[in-house]
Amino acid sequence: MQNNSVNFKRQVTVKLADVRLQNALSRLQSRFVGGRAAVISEIDDFQETRVAAAAIRDRALNDLEHWLLQFEQQATARGAVIHWAENGDDANRIVAEIAALHGVRTAAKSKSMVSEESGLNDALEKAGVQVMETDLGEYILQLAHEAPSHIVAPVVHKNKEEIADLFAEKHQKPRKTDIAELCREARETLRPIFLNADMGISGGNFLIAETGSVLIVTNEGNGRLVTTLPRVHVAITGIEKVVPTLEDVTTLLRLLPRSATGQSITNYVSLLTGTKDSSAHDGPEHFHIILLDNGRSSILGSDMQKMLRCIRCGACMNHCPVYQNIGGHAYGWVYPGPMGSILTPLLGGLEAAPDLPNASTLCGACGAVCPVKIPLPDLLRNLREKQMQRGMKTQREVFMLKAWTWLALHPNIYKLATKIGVKIMSIMGGKDRLLHSLPGASGWTNGRDFPAPTGQTFRELYQQGK
Repeated sequence: MQNNSVNFKRQVTVKLADVRLQNALSRLQSRFVGGRAAVISEIDDFQETRVAAAAIRDRALNDLEHWLLQFEQQATARGAVIHWAENGDDANRIVAEIAALHGVRTAAKSKSMVSEESGLNDALEKAGVQVMETDLGEYILQLAHEAPSHIVAPVVHKNKEEIADLFAEKHQKPRKTDIAELCREARETLRPIFLNADMGISGGNFLIAETGSVLIVTNEGNGRLVTTLPRVHVAITGIEKVVPTLEDVTTLLRLLPRSATGQSITNYVSLLTGTKDSSAHDGPEHFHIILLDNGRSSILGSDMQKMLRCIRCGACMNHCPVYQNIGGHAYGWVYPGPMGSILTPLLGGLEAAPDLPNASTLCGACGAVCPVKIPLPDLLRNLREKQMQRGMKTQREVFMLKAWTWLALHPNIYKLATKIGVKIMSIMGGKDRLLHSLPGASGWTNGRDFPAPTGQTFRELYQQGK
C-alpha cells in the first residue's frame, strides 16, 4: 500500500465534510467503545493483567533474536519453512517464488495488515496469481478498490446502502439490503474460492516460540478455511509478534478480543502448527512462514521500542477523538489512529508523515485503553521532539512554542496575559458564546466553532471552587 501520509491535512478536510463517513463512524461508540467497557469487567484483575501482558511483550522484545530463533527451530522441526524478509519487496518476492514452486494459480487470503504494508496482492497479480480476499470486510474493499480504514473493522467507513450498491454492480444480481442476505451472497461467491484455491495466505496475531505455532484470531470461518483447505499455506507477519510460551499467549488472548471487538473471546482461535501428517484430513501439505522486518529492528533498543508491544487490537483508534471524526483513510497508510501516528513515521520515515505525530489532542484516552500499556501520548511527544531537533517545524510553530515557553517561565506575566486573553475572547463570543473565527487558530475555527470562555481564567474558577 502506497504511503500517502504526507497529504494528511488535505485528506482531513475532505473527511470532515463527508456526511456519510461521519454517520458511519458514529457506530464506533456503540459497537467497540461500549462493547469494550461491558466486557473488561469480566476480568477481576484487569489492570494486573495489562501489567502482565506488557511484561510478556517486553520479555520477547528485549531478547527478540533468541525467541525468533527458537520459533524457527520449533517450526522447522514440525515441517514448516521459515523465510526472513528485510522489507516488503522481499516478502512479495518470497511469496511469488513459493507460488511458482508449487504451481499456484489462485490464492485465497484472510486479513493480513502486514500484507497491506508490502502491497502483496498487486505483486501476486503481476506474477500471474489470482488473489481473492475472503474476510468479508476485505472482500468488500477489494471489490471497491479501496484500502482498509480500520485494522479490525476494515470497512467501518461504509454503510449498508453503499455495500448493497457495490454487490449489485459487481455480482450482477438483484440489489439486496438485508444484512443476512448480503452475507449469504458474499458466502455463495467465496465458497468456490476456498474449495479451489491452490494457496492460502494468512497473517499471524502471535508466533509462539515454544511450539513453533502461528496463532490467528478471527470472527469469520474464512481464517480456518484459508489455512486448512489449500495444499499450500503462507503466513506472513512481523518479527515483533513472537511470544515465548503458550501460557504467555493465553494472557494476551484475555485482552485482545475484549479490547478489539468487545468480545470475551473471538469465534475462532486457530493454532497452526506444522504441516499435516498422513492421518490428518485437513491442513496444508506445505507451510511457509514469512517473518518481515520492514523497519522493526531499527526500533529495538530505541526510546520508541514500547510501540512494538502493539497487538493490533484497535482500541486506541476506537477511543481517539481524532480518529472518530476523520476515519482511517485520512492517515494515508496501513495503520491509522494513535498507533498509526507512531508506527507510520517509524516504519516509513518521519519526513514522509510529518503531520501524524501532531494528529492527536494528547487527551490520553489511547494510552488508558491500550491492553499492553503502550504509553502512546509519550511516544507521540517523543516524535514531536524529534521533529523539533531535525528542524521540521515551521518558523511560525517555532515562534509560537518559544513564546509559550517564555510565558510559562514568567508566571506573573502569564497570569496577566491569560486574564486579558479570556476577557477579549469572551467578548468575541457574542450572544451565542461561540468563536467562529480566532486569529492564530484558524486550523481550529475553519472546521468547528470554538466555545468562548466565561471571561474568567482557570485559576480564578479554581479558586472559586468551580
